[in-house]
Amino acid sequence: MKAYLRSLTEPKFMSTAGRVALLVGSLLFLINHSPALVQGQMTRARWASAALTYLVPYAVSVHGQHSSARRRRD
Repeated sequence: MKAYLRSLTEPKFMSTAGRVALLVGSLLFLINHSPALVQGQMTRARWASAALTYLVPYAVSVHGQHSSARRRRD
């Protein structure tokens, strides 16, 4: 677990994870939050949810890259 947490800021994983988070997070943001954004109904809780919309794909991408790198080493 510690190795995975460290890998969240590993430069070799961050570039790909950032692109995944931007693409997937934006798609999910549009699906889940665009009506509230357009209607001016974005609450603090909704903005927190929107942040997670980007953080989760980032963390999943890093996890995949970290797991793959670990399997190649073993």
